[in-house]
Amino acid sequence: MTLQTERQQAQIEQRLASAMPRVEVLVCERVGNVRMRLVIDHPDGVDLDLCARVTSELRDMLEEVGLEVSSPGPERPLTKPDHFRRFVGRRARVRTRNPRDGHRSFTGELVGATDEDITIAAADGVISIAHAEIARGNLLTGEGHGNTARRRDQ
Repeated sequence: MTLQTERQQAQIEQRLASAMPRVEVLVCERVGNVRMRLVIDHPDGVDLDLCARVTSELRDMLEEVGLEVSSPGPERPLTKPDHFRRFVGRRARVRTRNPRDGHRSFTGELVGATDEDITIAAADGVISIAHAEIARGNLLTGEGHGNTARRRDQ
């Protein structure tokens, strides 16, 4: 995420905290030069009406770009320490900013999470990854649970 996108996300989060305090911004990312994608969550779930209300609330902030607002879906993004803590025991894929032992993608069960790092049980063993090193993380569905993890290059 670029510094400009980080600033925009902070502004968006601040704006939504006032107008819609229960909406959480999970992902804020640029898609090309003309579109901003937001993935939002809400304790009661995300539906089309909520996406439309968020779009309407942010329209004046994002006049220069198109805005796409969506729900997290079943392979929910994990972007903050609290997200990882909430889903300890579930399968996830974590991509690192830099290779570790020649690999940048680790798949397995989240077995621990703190404010500083996460611990994932991957095929090659238990791996600790600092939040600062995580480029992207998301839950996995349809692969079952447990310790049958794999480690993949990407």
